[in-house]
Amino acid sequence: MAASLPLVDTCCSPLTEGALDDAAASTLAAKFKALADPARVRLVSIIAAADGGEACVCDLTEPLGLSQPTVSHHMKLLAAAGLVAREQRGRWAYYRVVQDELTSLAGVLRSGAAPSVNNG
Repeated sequence: MAASLPLVDTCCSPLTEGALDDAAASTLAAKFKALADPARVRLVSIIAAADGGEACVCDLTEPLGLSQPTVSHHMKLLAAAGLVAREQRGRWAYYRVVQDELTSLAGVLRSGAAPSVNNG
């Protein structure tokens, strides 16, 4: 007579364990959406590589071949996503990469693990 196997209620561990909730997924998607344009990726790269880790918007137009209003629009989207910080100095805006945010996004891409999503 064949041995009977025990009955199992579930086949696997739950797929949602450690997964992002709706709010965190929306926040994360907004950050990736801000980086979904090659010009914005380049802007983040230029700022990160700049002396002192910051750049004036006036210095970002020439490398991209874009007008100052277009670059300002891109920077506004990056700032709204929390990827860069903006500081007004007289007439010009200076930007600095928010390293913790980029590190968090990179962590998602490296491991697939849910990041600590900052809503700010």
